[in-house]
Amino acid sequence: MYEKSRETAIEREVEQGDGVDHWGGDSRASGTGAGAAESAYEACLAYELAERGLAMERQRALPVIYRGARVDCGYRIDLLVEGSVVVELKTVDRLEPIHEAQLLSYLKHSGCKVGLLINFNVRLLKDGIRRMVNDLDE
Repeated sequence: MYEKSRETAIEREVEQGDGVDHWGGDSRASGTGAGAAESAYEACLAYELAERGLAMERQRALPVIYRGARVDCGYRIDLLVEGSVVVELKTVDRLEPIHEAQLLSYLKHSGCKVGLLINFNVRLLKDGIRRMVNDLDE
């Protein structure tokens, strides 16, 4: 059964940990801020989530099953939080349909129901967060 309340709580933690000011004005995050590399945001967000006691995996390999065989085709989930929420990070001018398709593909192949697509290249970070779901049985 789908645990909506658990995943919603995890989403809130991710959104709260995603750096109120892109970690830009925060002395804890030297080297981040507007224009930082995606990997820097990933590392900082992972740190924030770990500080909140959430289990997560960074750059989790996501194999594809092809003709019954497990094939590693290079898919990597940026962050898998508590084994149930996929977080895909971007630093792009704007999110495009291909980014949403990528996250939906990760949700499908991982068996997770909920994902967050976070673009750090925005003025207000709340404008760079998209929540996506994969076939919820509600």
